[in-house]
Amino acid sequence: MKKSQILFLALCLTMASCTPPKETETVDTYEVIQPIVKDTTYSNEYVADIQSVKYVEVRSKVKGYIEKIHADEGQPVKKGQLLFTLNALDFEKEVQKADAVYKKAVADLKAARVDLKNVRLLVDKDIVSGTELEVTKAKVDALKAEVAEALANKEQAALQLSYTQIRAPYQGIINRIPKKVGSLIAEGDMLTSISDSREVFAYFNLSETEYLNYITAEGKKAKTVDLRLANNVLYGYQGRIETIESEFDRATGNIAFRARFPNPNGILKHGASGKVIINKEMRNALLVPQKSTFEIQDKLYVFAVDREGVLEQRNIIPKMRFDDFYVVKSGLSKDEKILYEGVGNVRDGNKIRFIRVDLEENMVLSRRD
Repeated sequence: MKKSQILFLALCLTMASCTPPKETETVDTYEVIQPIVKDTTYSNEYVADIQSVKYVEVRSKVKGYIEKIHADEGQPVKKGQLLFTLNALDFEKEVQKADAVYKKAVADLKAARVDLKNVRLLVDKDIVSGTELEVTKAKVDALKAEVAEALANKEQAALQLSYTQIRAPYQGIINRIPKKVGSLIAEGDMLTSISDSREVFAYFNLSETEYLNYITAEGKKAKTVDLRLANNVLYGYQGRIETIESEFDRATGNIAFRARFPNPNGILKHGASGKVIINKEMRNALLVPQKSTFEIQDKLYVFAVDREGVLEQRNIIPKMRFDDFYVVKSGLSKDEKILYEGVGNVRDGNKIRFIRVDLEENMVLSRRD
């Protein structure tokens, strides 16, 4: 019996010595993080049309030739300053004619009043009847009306004459003067325009969804806005939202906002363009780095890491995208850990060693649409 046991043990040792040793599995080490929860700000940019608070097209009220131009393009002018003089000869003649008609009407009225006085004396002496007196009174009344009409025509002719001198309605800058001295101007033709750009309006549009988000925003709605100029430089003065239009544009589905910006240096010009920037607050935003995410068929994923270091491919729904971070709407909680970097080197179900990393808390987030 002992001999059999010895042979069995020898056989087992021989077999064990022939079995190759089992290889040890390699477990790589990765950094993991927890999503950041913080109150943050973000911004949206909207294409804006910039217009002077005061802008007017200077048009001729009468027909005539430009006799003289008293201001140059780009020149600042004061309120009431003479800009254009039109040929006034025809209008001066009309004033003279109207004045003559007025003087004749006044003279006729004086003569009629003398007749009326004489008729009254005759009536008192019973030389003429009362009917004659009434006729004379009616004649005086008619002549009074003619005097009033002649005076109105005289004043109208003088007004037309005054229109040959075209003046600035307010302080501003003269813009393009398309027609030069000697040009024939019709009534209503534009001679130039004047911009007072000490303050400007910036008009921009929001979609219905953006409008509702703005109106129903938690806390205080943003009233102050910034402006990015066409050269991508941030304008040095903040503006303020003043008004919102009362209806949506049926063609675009947008609604217009208007902001007012100071323009003490005259940098902003009527007709310029830019982008209005609205800064907004977001409370308790759940943030994950973009480098910790990956996409499969237009869906966004992260690798969640459990206590044992096992990876779980997790679909997350983003609420907003910044330059380097996503704001997570659902699919992940603040207490879970996720793989920080190397999402392309692992697979669902892999086991890793992990090192906890704290992300930088002071982050500057800029919105990417």
